[in-house]
Amino acid sequence: MRNLVILGAGTAGTMMLNKLAPVLDKDEWRITIVDQNETHYYQPGFLFIPFGIYTPKDVVKPKRDFFPAGVDARFGKIDKIEPQSNRILMQDGKVLPYDFLIIATGSQIAPGEIEGMTGAGWQKNIFDFYTLEGTTALAKFLKYWDGGKLVLNIAEMPIKCPVAPLEFVFLADWWFTEQGLRDQVEIEFVTPLDGAFTKPKASQVFGDFLGKKSIKLTPDFNLARVEPEANKIVSWEEQEVTYDLLVTIPTNMGDPVIERSGMGDELNFIPTDKHTLRSKKYENIFVIGDATDLPSSKAGSVAHFESEVLFENLLSAIDNRPLRAAFDGHANCYIESGFGKGILIDFNYTTEPLPGKFPLPGVGPFSLLEETKMNHYGKLMFRWMYWNLLLKGAELPIESQMLMAGKRA
Repeated sequence: MRNLVILGAGTAGTMMLNKLAPVLDKDEWRITIVDQNETHYYQPGFLFIPFGIYTPKDVVKPKRDFFPAGVDARFGKIDKIEPQSNRILMQDGKVLPYDFLIIATGSQIAPGEIEGMTGAGWQKNIFDFYTLEGTTALAKFLKYWDGGKLVLNIAEMPIKCPVAPLEFVFLADWWFTEQGLRDQVEIEFVTPLDGAFTKPKASQVFGDFLGKKSIKLTPDFNLARVEPEANKIVSWEEQEVTYDLLVTIPTNMGDPVIERSGMGDELNFIPTDKHTLRSKKYENIFVIGDATDLPSSKAGSVAHFESEVLFENLLSAIDNRPLRAAFDGHANCYIESGFGKGILIDFNYTTEPLPGKFPLPGVGPFSLLEETKMNHYGKLMFRWMYWNLLLKGAELPIESQMLMAGKRA
């Protein structure tokens, strides 16, 4: 009996489990999936909780609901991975051997990496929305806040879902307008990037949106520390930005087990071949989703496109054949812009987001780099697709490779 172990039962790990379980011979393969907790979170939904669009029950389900029959599901903390010995050591003392390993341990915020972040203001007037605890605490704060200066700050890149900070300030503009408070709230978007986004053309578009919504953009701000007693953030260049409410995207890091195993970079992300998704160091280890160090977005759509490539390449590796499938960095993101509208971007390693129609050339129904109501509906529809199709490994009508059809260069 050969062993395939999947570490992480989030989006990427669950998709791979559902793709592989039906095709690997059960008499030959034992598939084990390991995670430290039993709750699955629809993380894109965290963004909507502060504004009353979703509640926690909309974004939480048991992980076991999405596991196929016949797999070995283990819930517990991992001590470390021993790749030289092809085994996983659990903190309860159990040992899981593997012939092939898929690492899908994701990423998480690390506010403790920033001086002062978790001091006196943490979850009082400093909040994240990348965790369920953070976003629900922020929702309670906003419910009774009567205005002031809201600063959204990205500590450093990379981060999970790079468009989410933009979505947050766009939705804040809409929400405070609905509450009759917009003229009492100053919104400032503070980023280490030289513009509103990682890709220059999209950055210009989003920068224009920020200006139209009277949201101040402060680029090139490299966060050094938070001074909660003074309600200000300070850059390494000693630039200061004051706030009444700080919504932060702290440093994002890979799982601590990667550091304990000596397999990651300084942020605990695993060096991964950006096309084959195989570990650069170990031939029987593949990495997917936020756990990689790929120069692509850490987003659910990326994990989905990666899963199709990894599925093919893992089967090739099992048969000792060349890895022919190649991931091109494809990312596809709906961006809430407020007032019942949204924007859609589609890009990869080499091609920036471009205008056009998606997925059908000239037809759509979605518009690229354009604000439309249909894009907003696409964003809301994605939650149903996530729970009912994406996690279950179903085929979706979007190619893993980015297509130029329908785009205007």
